[in-house]
Amino acid sequence: MSTSFNIVAISRADAPVLASEEQIFETLSAVPGLEISAGLLMEVPESFVEGEVHGPSYRVYSAAAEYSQGTLEDARGSVGLLNPADTLGFDVNIVPAHLAEDEKKLLIMDVDSTLIQAEVIDELALVAGSGEQVADVTARAMAGELDFETSLRERVATLEGLDESALTGVASSVRFSAGAQKLVEVFLKAGHEVCVVSGGFVQVLSPIAGKLNLSKARANLLEVADGRLTGGVTGEVVTAEIKRDSLKEWAKEFDVKKQQVIAVGDGANDILMLNEAELGIAFNAKPALAEVADAQLNLMRLDAVRHFAGL
Repeated sequence: MSTSFNIVAISRADAPVLASEEQIFETLSAVPGLEISAGLLMEVPESFVEGEVHGPSYRVYSAAAEYSQGTLEDARGSVGLLNPADTLGFDVNIVPAHLAEDEKKLLIMDVDSTLIQAEVIDELALVAGSGEQVADVTARAMAGELDFETSLRERVATLEGLDESALTGVASSVRFSAGAQKLVEVFLKAGHEVCVVSGGFVQVLSPIAGKLNLSKARANLLEVADGRLTGGVTGEVVTAEIKRDSLKEWAKEFDVKKQQVIAVGDGANDILMLNEAELGIAFNAKPALAEVADAQLNLMRLDAVRHFAGL
């Protein structure tokens, strides 16, 4: 019995040479048990949109496929064994075919370094003059010495005394990832839901969410007293578990089947969320996430996510 799925291969930003449609077809057809049909290579032009970083042009190869030697996960394993030199600059992704069906979807994304091209805590620390302290805590967290909640609280503590107006300034200065606004627009116009959940801060995320008309947005709330940050957060910290639970909560609220949920993120704190989704996409991700995600997007074009949903 064969397994049917779609192939979505997207060019990498660091690729000096890109394969032709024929080369991609031949490379994939050489995988034992993999049969490719209805393939198409398309070039997407550069993106120049106000409020976003510049987006390079890219190529996407989409095809229907069948695999006769196992499950979808087995197919991913076989394709993953391909030599990167053989795929000539493309990340080849195996995508459940039903994600391209005309059924209501939930797209849920991380914010910092995914929806926007900034780490908000770093931007606030620069204004507060605590950049070095925050960088030190971040390094300790990446070394495994601190969990996310502890590291967040330590970094936020360095912002004590910062004028509340700095939040508005940072919110107005952050730029979206290339294609972010188009991606949200395409999903919403098609009748889907777009939500974000962030380890960042409500005061910065709220105006961004409003501008994009996002379905839902969740982040940490910085505590403010007498117009200045206290160095603390109010309420529950958005951890990896909260991100995962937000996905489940919103899918239920919007009556979206798990099989129609797509999650996008860039860091280890997104692993649980991506694992809970039908398709977890690592967007220019750190190794810890890239190694376990269902799909890879190593290109500064967030709108390329649309291809995974057939939009």
